[in-house]
Formats: sequence, structure tokens, C-alpha cells
Amino acid sequence: MPALPVLKGTLDLLVLRALNWTPMHGFEIVSWLERAAHGALEVEDSALYQALYRLEERGLLDAEWGVTGNNRKARYYRITTAGRAHLRAETKSWVRYAETVTAILTAPRNSLAAGDAA
Repeated sequence: MPALPVLKGTLDLLVLRALNWTPMHGFEIVSWLERAAHGALEVEDSALYQALYRLEERGLLDAEWGVTGNNRKARYYRITTAGRAHLRAETKSWVRYAETVTAILTAPRNSLAAGDAA
């Protein structure tokens, strides 16, 4: 089954979640997301770097240059205190939204019949 593109508006949240564990550079973030999604999500490099810059501008991430395990220079991103607070709030909101949409999409036909509203 082909990988799904990341829905607009969710990449920022997924990046914050990835960085909640440890600072990482871009390739590590993509690899972490692909492993966490068991290959079901496709993260484009350009979209990732746009998200990283956006999150950094908003003060949700900090970045500094470092050296990777294979001795290459890379920018390492770290979630800030504000980023952690944002991650908690947005996770609650996203989970509630997903549960609501799932309930609607999986409800038996009879339970959503017209005129049943209170």
C-alpha cells in the first residue's frame, strides 16, 4: 500500500512530537516519522524544512549547528518550553477532532438518520 501524504496542518504537530524525545537534524526527523508511522506517511523534505523554519520563527523550536554521526555538518532542532506547551494543547485538540470524525465516519446508518437530533 502506498504511503499517504501528510495532511496540511499536521506536519508541525508531528515534528514537535518527534523532537519531544531528543534534538534531531532534518534527516533524523524524517526517519523517525517514517518509523513511527510504519511507512504509512510520506514526508517531503521541502515541507519538513518549511515546517522547521516556521516552528523556529514561532519560538516553538531552537536550532544550532552540529556534526552528525558520519561527520557532516547539520542543523539540530530542539523543542522549546513553549513548543512543549503547544504540543500538549494541539495533541488534545487533534485527538478530540480525530475521535469525532471517526465516530461520524463509522457510525451505523440508523444512528445518523435525519430527525434524530435532540
